[in-house]
Amino acid sequence: MKQSETKVSRWSDEKKPDEATIREILAEEGLHPYRWSNAPGDVYSSHTHSYNKVIYVLSGAITFSLPDSGEKLALKPGDRLDLPAGVSHGAVVGPQGVACLEAHR
Repeated sequence: MKQSETKVSRWSDEKKPDEATIREILAEEGLHPYRWSNAPGDVYSSHTHSYNKVIYVLSGAITFSLPDSGEKLALKPGDRLDLPAGVSHGAVVGPQGVACLEAHR
């Protein structure tokens, strides 16, 4: 993946992912995730980070917006977002809330 490429990877297995499976996937990449969650409808306004983020949705849904490109990235359980450092993004949490695992590169 190029440093500036934002990428969404969709969960392809019919079985919904569990937290242990996703933690194992991230550990194989040398990443140390932490869990976070938000209530339904929570909003993050546009911002950037100085590090690369990897986010997996465990439950619920969240839609990330990329104001520089106009893209909207809707994520559901098992979906992964690789977000490079410096990419402006915001987010809106879905109607059931969201729980995610996040790690930084």
